[in-house]
Amino acid sequence: MKVAIFFGSKSDVDTMRGAAKALKEFNVKYKAFVLSAHRVPEKLDETIKQIESEGYEVIIAGAGLAAHLPGVIASKTVIPVIGVPVSAALNGLDALFSIVQMPKSIPVATVGINNSYNAGMLAVQMLSLKYPDIKEKLIKFREEMKVKFIKENGEGVEL
Repeated sequence: MKVAIFFGSKSDVDTMRGAAKALKEFNVKYKAFVLSAHRVPEKLDETIKQIESEGYEVIIAGAGLAAHLPGVIASKTVIPVIGVPVSAALNGLDALFSIVQMPKSIPVATVGINNSYNAGMLAVQMLSLKYPDIKEKLIKFREEMKVKFIKENGEGVEL
């Protein structure tokens, strides 16, 4: 089980670390690539073919501004793509709208602005459909999350 993480600029590294963090928590292998759909389209095509041949099962793609990267990737593969809108202009709304408004038949699952952690978690959920050990870890993670939340908030809070 492997996930590829793409983003268009080194300036997106901090934003996209959340995806890697989530995948690490579930021992999911990943590889990250800085590639631009506009500046190096041939290298992007080559890398997509490479990850397909290497058995990657989910792609996470972060993009800001025009935010074409997730959609371009989705148009070139049948591997599920999760888009992460990266805040670069207009507080990331431009990127959100660009990623979420894909044409019919070329979907990109989309998470919140700068929320690459949730993209990683969505990839984990997708993988849990095929891998029972991931599903067990995910169920345990959710149970522990609930216990922790109740422990921290169950007695009320002082305002």
